[in-house]
Amino acid sequence: MAKVNISLDAELVVEVMVLSGVGSPQDAVEAVVRDYIARGHRTEARTELRDRSLRESDARPQDPQG
Repeated sequence: MAKVNISLDAELVVEVMVLSGVGSPQDAVEAVVRDYIARGHRTEARTELRDRSLRESDARPQDPQG
């Protein structure tokens, strides 16, 4: 996997390290980024299931009301 070097504010990195409980700045930031991505995938999966069920209910014939 390709690597990217970036610069971040030291206070931001220390905050990430404290909140994540990880001692290495790189590992802490990487953990946060991986968690962010995983949350996005979980949200997409939940949204997709809801959208699919809504499409299926919209596709069913409606009962005549009157």
